[in-house]
Amino acid sequence: MSKIKVAVLFGGISNEHDISLISATNIISAIPSDKYEVIPIGITKKGRWLFYPGDISLISSGNWESHPDCVPAVILPDPMYKGIMKITEGSCTTTKIDVVFPALHGQNGEDGAIQGLLKLSGIPYVGCDIISSANCMDKAVAHTILEAGGIKMAKWKCVTVADLSKLDDVCDEIAGELDYPLFVKPANSGSSVGVNKASSFEELKNAIKLAFSHDKKVIVEEFIKGHEVECAVFGKDTPFASEVGEISSCNEFYDYEAKYILGTSGLTIPANIPADASRKIRETAVKAFKLMGCSGLSRVDFFLTDDGTVYLNEINTLPGFTQISMYPKLMENMGISQPELLDKLITLSLEG
Repeated sequence: MSKIKVAVLFGGISNEHDISLISATNIISAIPSDKYEVIPIGITKKGRWLFYPGDISLISSGNWESHPDCVPAVILPDPMYKGIMKITEGSCTTTKIDVVFPALHGQNGEDGAIQGLLKLSGIPYVGCDIISSANCMDKAVAHTILEAGGIKMAKWKCVTVADLSKLDDVCDEIAGELDYPLFVKPANSGSSVGVNKASSFEELKNAIKLAFSHDKKVIVEEFIKGHEVECAVFGKDTPFASEVGEISSCNEFYDYEAKYILGTSGLTIPANIPADASRKIRETAVKAFKLMGCSGLSRVDFFLTDDGTVYLNEINTLPGFTQISMYPKLMENMGISQPELLDKLITLSLEG
């Protein structure tokens, strides 16, 4: 019996390129080799697509790009081929692909862009579809849908590029409706890239300007003091939520540095919270997953305040798969190893 061909996409032009390389390294290493043939395709920061036949350990450092056997390779949008085309001097060859695992984070990876290409190609892929990916990625859209569905979230305001010409007035308006400190976030970014805390008018202005270097839309949220907890959701028609995990950040808040550079933040599974709060968080995670039309996997992030109030923070449709990432850790806590988890995700995508 021939092995199932899985194309793993990694890298990308988003500001989460480096995290994708680490996630892909773990994913490729953990995919059961007795059942699957992995075809690694890397996307450089400039957007070049390359078939990578080299040592998997070179991916996370970025050294994969200089491998002498890399050749241009693209996923064909024509569903007649259902595969990739490798481009060499004087010739092009096509290889049929059974399924794609887009180990991509951030813009063009989990915002519906790559999902659109894969939809056109007719190749099954792991994770959420086009519209759920796009809606979850855009924090303003996600706020609007989830709040309309009765899910409690932090109070927020949206700032657009057009507001930059009157930023002082916009900041005055925000400060009049939301209390300091405030969190400023690019609307379409993950891994806490471009996120900053503002405790004054000037800090708010500067944080908004910085966030605009990552996106064309920015959201400002009120500060919620409480436990930072996360829940893994898996499935399609009848999704289930994992136990709740808690983050102990080594920084003031769980920013990019705390997640991926310092490496000293702690994960506690299960979270040290009351049983009824854990149950409510898990129920809310599944409800949000369904409201957004998600499928496959998502990590849902929450705040739990001292009075027991649950606030949904955000939904990540392609959560990190690094060695310290919460999603695989939560699933391992349920007795599902990474190889088994990846097998289940690929199988679910093949079922359509």
